[in-house]
Amino acid sequence: MNASSHHAVIYHAPPLTSEDDAVLREIHRMRKELRHVLRTPRRWEGGLRRSALARAIQGSNSIEGYQVAEDDAAAAVDGEDPISADEETFLEIQGYRQALGYVLAMGDDEYATFDATEIRAMHYMMLSHDHSKSPGRYRKGPIYVRDERRDLVVYEGPDAAQIPTLIDALVESLHGGINSDPVVRSAMAHLNLVMIHPFRDGNGRMARALATSVLTRSDIGEPEFSSIEEWLGANTGDYYSVLAHTGGGSWQPRDDAHLWLTFNLRAHHMQAQTVARRVEEADATWIELDQLIAEHSLPERVMDAMFDAVLGYRVRRATYLKRAEVTDQTATRDLATLASEGILTPHGNGRGRYYTAGVPLSQIQKRRRARRASLRDPYPWMRTKLSQPTT
Repeated sequence: MNASSHHAVIYHAPPLTSEDDAVLREIHRMRKELRHVLRTPRRWEGGLRRSALARAIQGSNSIEGYQVAEDDAAAAVDGEDPISADEETFLEIQGYRQALGYVLAMGDDEYATFDATEIRAMHYMMLSHDHSKSPGRYRKGPIYVRDERRDLVVYEGPDAAQIPTLIDALVESLHGGINSDPVVRSAMAHLNLVMIHPFRDGNGRMARALATSVLTRSDIGEPEFSSIEEWLGANTGDYYSVLAHTGGGSWQPRDDAHLWLTFNLRAHHMQAQTVARRVEEADATWIELDQLIAEHSLPERVMDAMFDAVLGYRVRRATYLKRAEVTDQTATRDLATLASEGILTPHGNGRGRYYTAGVPLSQIQKRRRARRASLRDPYPWMRTKLSQPTT
């Protein structure tokens, strides 16, 4: 560890208010309930974990302008080719999937430790497909973040010469704050990395991956469901706004980071509610799929493909073949049967052929949406605050 890291000033967690404490308790209660539910094996668990990972990959990349359908993000999870994403975008998605895969793999490794080399290695995993972005290497010069819509520089990172010392201080904070709440530690790791902006490209995605890594190496619960990357991707405007309010246009770590922390607590709370709702919906959906299978005398193995279609995924023969662990002939026959029964709707021919939800599965989707309760905002005042202009 660089000795000068002790003198480097980075953002530190602000004191929590009683409102924050209450929200944090609710986050941990919901995480605990999810863990309790998943202790009993559920048939839908694999599909839900896979879609949670796909949504995290999709969300984090959408913030940077790399837009993909959720099922193309799931294709990256499965090691399959995309249906509609272009090559450049899918390379970015695959790179992020690789880095996030490493984060999840290290979650319960007793020898895993945070250090500057690991952060750079994660960046290399993420961007090794494009050497013009200097994967794994700190930037050598200044960096500016532009708001393209307003054609404005909104943030200037610290001097490049400070980066090694600042990253050492960040790593030290991850080890020194081991007794603080993991959700708080994760939020501050995210803020510090994104504000240090140590790389030429990929800083936002790296900061979000590091935040997820802090969570997975704690006792937060289910790693695939603990990330807020999906929520951030769906609320990009608010995400940029809170960074602008907190950063103040340049590297100023002495400023108060309380709004940033509450924004993260809010994201965790809303994401935990979303996951709890999906678990309930998955339970109800599989009961309805069971009934469909009985009505049409279908084999049990087609359930995963039907569940994917209810999620809105395009079902492909290659993916079904792998996930159902069947022969080519059986996969072809199963999908043809589902199509002839009207459960799946075929599109295209040959290698490009895929299937979407037919009428019975679309009706299940509609019933899911109709039953869906709205989420409760734990910080009702925050949207107004974020809409105010930064000074």
